[in-house]
Amino acid sequence: MDAFWNDIIQTSLSVLLLAVLLGLVYRPFGDYMARVYTSSKDLRAERVLYRLSGVDSAKEQTWKRYAGSVLIFSLLGVLFLYGLQRLQFLLPYSLGLPGVEAPVAFNTAISFVTNTNWQAYSPEQTLGHTVQFAGLVVQNFVSAATGMAVAIALVRGLAYRRSGTIGNFWVDLTRSVSRILLPLSVLAALVLMAGGVIQTLTGFNEVTTLSGAVQQIPGGPVASQEAIKELGTNGGGFYNANASHPFENPAPWISLFQVFLLLLIPFSLPRTFGKMVGDHRQGHAVLGVMGALFLASTALMAVFESMGAGSGPALAGAAMEGKEQRFGIAQSVLYAAGTTATSTGSVNSMHDSYTALGGMMPLLNMLLGEVAPGGVGAGLYGMLVIAILTVFVAGLLVGRTPEYLGKKIRSREIGFVSLYIMVMPTLVLTGVALSFGVPALRQEIEDYSLNNTGPHGLTEVLYAFASGANNNGSAFAGFGADTVWLTAAIGTAMLLGRFLPIILVLALAGSLAAQDKTPATAGTLPTHQPLFISMTAGVAVLVTALVFFPALALGPLAEGL
Repeated sequence: MDAFWNDIIQTSLSVLLLAVLLGLVYRPFGDYMARVYTSSKDLRAERVLYRLSGVDSAKEQTWKRYAGSVLIFSLLGVLFLYGLQRLQFLLPYSLGLPGVEAPVAFNTAISFVTNTNWQAYSPEQTLGHTVQFAGLVVQNFVSAATGMAVAIALVRGLAYRRSGTIGNFWVDLTRSVSRILLPLSVLAALVLMAGGVIQTLTGFNEVTTLSGAVQQIPGGPVASQEAIKELGTNGGGFYNANASHPFENPAPWISLFQVFLLLLIPFSLPRTFGKMVGDHRQGHAVLGVMGALFLASTALMAVFESMGAGSGPALAGAAMEGKEQRFGIAQSVLYAAGTTATSTGSVNSMHDSYTALGGMMPLLNMLLGEVAPGGVGAGLYGMLVIAILTVFVAGLLVGRTPEYLGKKIRSREIGFVSLYIMVMPTLVLTGVALSFGVPALRQEIEDYSLNNTGPHGLTEVLYAFASGANNNGSAFAGFGADTVWLTAAIGTAMLLGRFLPIILVLALAGSLAAQDKTPATAGTLPTHQPLFISMTAGVAVLVTALVFFPALALGPLAEGL
């Protein structure tokens, strides 16, 4: 019991420290981002870029043009990154590595463009430095900026009155990179380098291990990739061991700093939302739902892992399999909660080695739709969709036309919301069903991909498709995803799981922007009070429970109980 309470206390103190730090930056940083997106002035470098690309920064777009710009830009990103990988052997700093095979290159290109960073390969053995910093890091910036732009477009839809436009994608994208992500990444990279994260252009170095064996360890521009990997909630590691590798995550305080980075933008965007709609209470309500769900997830995971349920952990004294001694259970749990409650997908411990119920919690974070607080941008627009659904349900209960921030939620709007909510569960459950329902695919997965059969094996596959469809990118360690079926199926899930919701969110934004605002009356449901906050959290959990409970009952719940 002493070890149990020690882990709980360490986790609680770490969460408290994070809450203090995030609380200190919430108002100034959230207000700064609001000024970025509402300013009518362009920076000199931005004006040059607009002139070269033919963009009129003063001209806003309809939701259809905005969505078209997102899709065209993302398609070009996929093609560029795919070509860069295939032609790697021609590039400088390729470290003598060949071009990436077509299926893996296709999967990786989609993965990084969709902000998923799923890696069906060993990074240090597959990719040279040029592909890492000219391909993957660039997509880390622009994919994160795309999510932020879409979130701001939805906020404008709620703030605008009788408007046929929702902003300009190219302006939102450029400002997200130049004024937010790039300066923060430079500062974060300097802190990481000071803490021991490497930043070099060296190739493979031969070292002698403690046992006398010879091992090759590559250097590389790790700190710069690590900074935007966390800030942009991307998650793809420079090394296959990801943030458990000492070159990426050398110390406990660096691990905590990385969690701060990945939570910084998602937890500050509610302030930006409140500022742009002219009511900070609405931002506080969204933040309250996000924070409550995040705290509940972290607390449950800490309890499950600290209890160490199972004969192996009981004999060992703690559930330390798959965890770094440097971080222990407390820092491992906090990192796992942070990276799966957002869409980061980075790991400093192996989720496959968690206890059955402890491993269920990162999976549940993703199945909630990653809205607590979610990825940069994606978490905010996902939570706003849940809030609109909550208003609709509340309106049905009291027999009133539902309204959110003065905008009526009609059949058109609730249609977009319903389709949005259905996308991710459809992709996850269809992928799992085909993987086990088609005999040839099931045999391939059982023979090659799985380390375990039974409930744990089902959880591994469920986790993989949940990670892909939610654009998270983490996996249960040891799951072999580089088969033709899984690279194609998870690649498709990443693609559809990213862009179908984006199109629906932008359609919703356009529909809301076209409306005038309805004055609040005595019968209007207040959307900033504790009752609405608890209702929104309940709707988020209830939707997940209704859809995924059968799959969870056959997987982690069956194994844990």
